[in-house]
Amino acid sequence: MVVTVVSDVFHLVHLVFAAVWAGSVFYVAFVLLPLARDGAFTSTKPLEVASGKLKTISRVSSLVLLATGGHLAGNRYTVGGGGQDLFASTNGRLVLVMLVLWLALAGLIEVGAKRFEAGLSGKKLREPARETLPLFRAAAVVGVALFVVGGLITTGTAVRYL
Repeated sequence: MVVTVVSDVFHLVHLVFAAVWAGSVFYVAFVLLPLARDGAFTSTKPLEVASGKLKTISRVSSLVLLATGGHLAGNRYTVGGGGQDLFASTNGRLVLVMLVLWLALAGLIEVGAKRFEAGLSGKKLREPARETLPLFRAAAVVGVALFVVGGLITTGTAVRYL
């Protein structure tokens, strides 16, 4: 019973942090940067603050997702044994796909934020937003892909059709 409750709490925390992380990236990619690109800001300060907050959300979420996801995978999958094998089962392979997507999302945000902040330090607004928009949009797509893969795992859809 206690193990089930702990796993349920880890699952819930995992989902909340994933949603906050992906939602933050989506907001930056499809709201904030387009506004900056189109000249809606008169100062770099709000964009610098937003970029810093996004990096903090990304880093904290990355660590929480690594810990909770590691716990969930460790309790649900085996390696080289029976049951749900991490490398041989459909859901196990999808967990590995999630890990790759997680790394891609973290990397895209780190690179995008660093480039964006470097452009802002030159007191430019539109150019850094325009140049980093593709990176953040790619990150947003990766965030959505993470939710799709997570949905395939949790609903069992992938096992039925793949």
